[in-house]
Amino acid sequence: MEDKKARDWARILTEYRRPCTYRSSLEIAATVAPFVGLWAAAWWMLSYSTILAVLIACMNAFFLVRLFCIQHDCGHGTLFKNKAINDWIGRILGMFTLTPYEVWRRAHSIHHGASGNLTKRGIGDIDTLTVTEYQELAPIGKLKYRLYRHPITLFIIGPAYLFFLQNRLPIGFMKNKRFWISAMTTNIAIIASIAIIYYFGGLTPVLFIFLPTTFLAAMIGVWLFYVQHQFEYTYWEESADWDLHDAALHGSSHYVLPGFFQWITANIGIHHIHHLSSRIPFYRLSKALKDHPSLAEMNILTFKESILQANLHLWDEQNKCLVPFSKVPKAA
Repeated sequence: MEDKKARDWARILTEYRRPCTYRSSLEIAATVAPFVGLWAAAWWMLSYSTILAVLIACMNAFFLVRLFCIQHDCGHGTLFKNKAINDWIGRILGMFTLTPYEVWRRAHSIHHGASGNLTKRGIGDIDTLTVTEYQELAPIGKLKYRLYRHPITLFIIGPAYLFFLQNRLPIGFMKNKRFWISAMTTNIAIIASIAIIYYFGGLTPVLFIFLPTTFLAAMIGVWLFYVQHQFEYTYWEESADWDLHDAALHGSSHYVLPGFFQWITANIGIHHIHHLSSRIPFYRLSKALKDHPSLAEMNILTFKESILQANLHLWDEQNKCLVPFSKVPKAA
């Protein structure tokens, strides 16, 4: 690998920050059009086959994931030079992703500023304990943490709770009027949308199109977020030893996916570059990898390898890696 430090890479990657209005607009259109089209196709199919309608809805979940990834880029101000345009597109997309834009943007900003910092865990992260912290828990505390880190909780119950319930309130920012407005206006827009669907189609399209699309997209989204930072040799340090750039480069994965899935997830798998230079539009991330092959070789996770990461639960401070519960010695 080239002899460059994380801070050097951050400086090099600034050349990819420049957005292209035409390309950004095209990427949004190429996502919104099939999303709306598949919604219409699923609704039409309800008259003939509920099963096929649900299958189409599940296919559409991938385009909803892409809409969320575009909303994510809007939150970083990367798609357009004009901040207001980024923000308004992000707010509109939040109606479809069930995510209040202002609340999410603030939480995500905290995540970027503290990712990998053991002292500042809490907002925008998967809860992760160190081996020592886990060993010091009472039995009931250990049980609660084990239940939380179980795949059923993380990837099925968790996504449903996060997108259908938690996002309805500005959790973590309850005292800020601006975030209440963001959450409540998003809620009103969601309720209005569901009411319109119900008015024209009854409960059927809500149950067999809206819910499958949204729930599956939520599961995929949480899975992507999990593998972005929860891999064996990720980066965690206490504040005294923590470095923003090292955490970005070494604590974020490069999730290698087949071409279509890389496109449908808006290159979010190239996460180490994104964290190192979060102002790069998602469609320029692959160019950065191509131009700098040594970055392409870092923190690689294939889909098969990523499945194994779900069995890692605790940060081993001695060996600087995530380990499963089975590797934790029992207390005397």
